[in-house]
Amino acid sequence: MFVVFILMLCAYVGANSYIFIRGLQAISSFPTVFKWVFGVFYWLSALSILLLFALRNREKADVWGHAFFQYATGWLVFTLYMTMALLCFDFYRLFNRSFAHGFSLSLLLTAGMLVYGYICYRNPIVRHLHIEIPKTLTDSTATSLKVVAVSDVHLGLGTPKARLQDYVAGINAQQPDLVIISGDLIDHSIHPLREARMEEELKQIKAPLGVYLAPGNHEYISGIDACIKYIRQTPIRLLRDSVATLSNGIQLVGRDDRSNRQRLPAGELMRSIDPRRPVIVLDHQPVELLQAQQAGADLLFCGHTHRGQVWPLTWFTDQLFERSYGYEQRGTMHLYVSSGLSLWGPPFRIGTRGELVVFHLSFHRP
Repeated sequence: MFVVFILMLCAYVGANSYIFIRGLQAISSFPTVFKWVFGVFYWLSALSILLLFALRNREKADVWGHAFFQYATGWLVFTLYMTMALLCFDFYRLFNRSFAHGFSLSLLLTAGMLVYGYICYRNPIVRHLHIEIPKTLTDSTATSLKVVAVSDVHLGLGTPKARLQDYVAGINAQQPDLVIISGDLIDHSIHPLREARMEEELKQIKAPLGVYLAPGNHEYISGIDACIKYIRQTPIRLLRDSVATLSNGIQLVGRDDRSNRQRLPAGELMRSIDPRRPVIVLDHQPVELLQAQQAGADLLFCGHTHRGQVWPLTWFTDQLFERSYGYEQRGTMHLYVSSGLSLWGPPFRIGTRGELVVFHLSFHRP
């Protein structure tokens, strides 16, 4: 892991050095003082991500803390798109030596992409799926259920209280019977949630059958014990390698995240389920899919991938995961991997969209 971090850091510094050199070339005719201002501003921006991580336990959940977090993480995407654009224009220059507008055009295109990505981030979509499960509920009069499913909310500096209010309003607007959250409710520190009292908003989620959460890797990054203690202040029930049977007979299975290397195998965790009743499994990362299918899951809901969040990272997630996004039926099991309601870090979605997933489940009559 340390080697991967060093390689990523070298790539990041190298890309920013490339952009910086091309920027200096673009302003070569400007006064020296302007070049110094540009250099100081540029490298403070590029290195702000390191300061962000260094101060992660001293974060303030105010407008300035949120703005700095978005600026520092947003520079990652700026670096990605500026590098790609500059490389394209520099390649074009090999065939057209007189072309001298590569930096300004790259800056313009990148700014346009970031504006587009921010608009997409601020406007998640509602995705409806109708799924038939050939099992019965214990309630003899009920044959359908509306389940709102979300993942990767990443509450903290990236997703502040104001955004959480919007998300809660969106969830409640669907009038769900049940709400399920497949991990990464919390981002990378519990402190901003406590400071902003985000539990007040979480208490406003309305679902007669309850709100259930399976942990994700970011609950472990934030400190799983601190997260458990915080979640107990809300009506959300944490399912950590545990099973909850609802009043209508639906069995909710929450797998612990892979961050816990001692988590139970799906077969062992689901050994005591009633095969006559519906089984919904929450597993943050879309791995061990066959295990869940063989153990008797009717619906498996995952998150984690963000669908790559920004293109072309979507290509990498497609290679990393057996299913990185969307719906698929495997035998009798229905699988859905969500792109997440919010996101980690940079406030941009380019080539992807955040989503609120609504499952319209139908069942057989007794």
